[in-house]
Amino acid sequence: MSANATMEDFEALLAESFEIDTPDEGSVVKGTVLAIEAGQAIIDIGYKMEGRVDLKEFAAPGQAPEIEVGDSVEVYLERVENARGEAVISRDKARREEAWDRLEKAYEAEERVEGAIFGRVKGGFTVDLGGAVAFLPGSQVDVRPVRDAGPLMGMAQPFQILKMDRRRGNIVVSRRAILEESRAEQRAEIVGNLSEGETVDGVVKNITEYGAFVDLGGVDGLLHVTDMAWRRVNHPSEILTIGETIKVQVIKINKETHRISLGMKQLQDDPWGDVEARYPLESVHKGRVTNITDYGAFVELEAGVEGLVHVSEMSWTKKNVHPGKIVSTSQEVDVMVLEIDSVKRRVSLGLKQTQGNPWENFETAFPIGTEVEGEVKNITEFGLFVGLEGDIDGMVHLSDLDWDRSGEEAMADYSKGDIVKAVVTDIDAEKERISLSIKALDGDPFADATAGVKRGAVVTVNVTSIEDGGIEVEYDGMKSFIRRSDLSRDRAEQRPERFSVGDKIDARVTNIDKSSRRLGLSIKAREIAEEKEAVQQYGSSDSGASLGDILGAALKGQDD
Repeated sequence: MSANATMEDFEALLAESFEIDTPDEGSVVKGTVLAIEAGQAIIDIGYKMEGRVDLKEFAAPGQAPEIEVGDSVEVYLERVENARGEAVISRDKARREEAWDRLEKAYEAEERVEGAIFGRVKGGFTVDLGGAVAFLPGSQVDVRPVRDAGPLMGMAQPFQILKMDRRRGNIVVSRRAILEESRAEQRAEIVGNLSEGETVDGVVKNITEYGAFVDLGGVDGLLHVTDMAWRRVNHPSEILTIGETIKVQVIKINKETHRISLGMKQLQDDPWGDVEARYPLESVHKGRVTNITDYGAFVELEAGVEGLVHVSEMSWTKKNVHPGKIVSTSQEVDVMVLEIDSVKRRVSLGLKQTQGNPWENFETAFPIGTEVEGEVKNITEFGLFVGLEGDIDGMVHLSDLDWDRSGEEAMADYSKGDIVKAVVTDIDAEKERISLSIKALDGDPFADATAGVKRGAVVTVNVTSIEDGGIEVEYDGMKSFIRRSDLSRDRAEQRPERFSVGDKIDARVTNIDKSSRRLGLSIKAREIAEEKEAVQQYGSSDSGASLGDILGAALKGQDD
């Protein structure tokens, strides 16, 4: 019994010793380097177990392996025995397990970790964090895009862990976060030493469409394009180059965001200080067109002083055209100062005022009554527009085309592009209107014909047409019409058919209407006037003489 008991106790103790002393697979154990041969290190991990590890697993990225016989190292036991009776061990996995434990603690404490960039992959780089491989995105390498990462490869430097997942084996780190933190500390110190209004030297680091970034010795400030010069600057590259050292003034400092606004023009004299004295109202100056918009053109009078010529002040005659068709960029022009607002830094300029009012100039050169010549520019329902000197138009109204024909009939004689002559009849420079007359070229035949004729006079006319309502007659080339009721004092004789075309008859002038150009004639009025005159000369109404006696005596007197 005692012998059996002793054997059982021995087996139990032996099994217990194996359970206690033999390491578990998947754990990290310590071993000693026994030998180095064929690119491998032979390591004794105790328990009468040996294993082999490639020497490259003992080398840091980009460096030679550092291991010698007798060194004590930690390895990862994957399997207790392989087909050759050796333990399967790994130095890389041991380092990885150790690194993950260390990195998880650093991640939870938000501490920096040491690492080295050793490879390039899609979208970024690989970083060795002392056994664990992490991914460094390209956007997290530096605060600005890095074109060449060669100098950073293999260099030990700090990183910030952004994300890690041990189960998936993913670690994402950032070098940029470290730089920004360091930069923020440096920026805070430099910004704290600056004050608004201070003049400092800086180096142009970058140029954009809207300005330039200037390095003030560890912190950047923005020099906006509008603060570079008093004059208009279309692009910062006109006056700055990258790497150039310039003197700037600190305009504004935002203590919270550490943003600094800089200015160059503030170090120069302000040209608006005495602009009103140098550019009095209605004075004329030469300037250069700097910019053209839909509503006008900007003209630079001097560096820093720019005015606007509104489209309405550009031309007397071109009313609805784009300013770009009147002036061009960089063109030198003469302008007149119309208005100055020093507070808002605005100058209103006029271009047309320097050229003179063409209607006033025309009135001086071509007073009323002058004969002019021009091209028919347009034909409308109420007349012709004729191009005149000074790029202006005059209008010939329908009523001023012909003395005898209607305006509609006379209009058929003209076409666009015809060269015509006319007489200036009216000029209104304020309303920009010029009235012309084509029919006035030959004078006024009605005025000429009636020049010596007065109302009540008796004239001899020729019968030209017989109508139902009367007869048409002509006097010195002027047509007139004698109505039926005016053909005779005697109602029975008021018959148009008793006259013939070509007859010469005497009629009394009853009206001269210059506006309607009508000459009123009446045979009846002539007869009544003759009767009254005969009564006055040869008798009276109570003499007892008959009308026949009186007229007979009158006629006899005329014969004698």
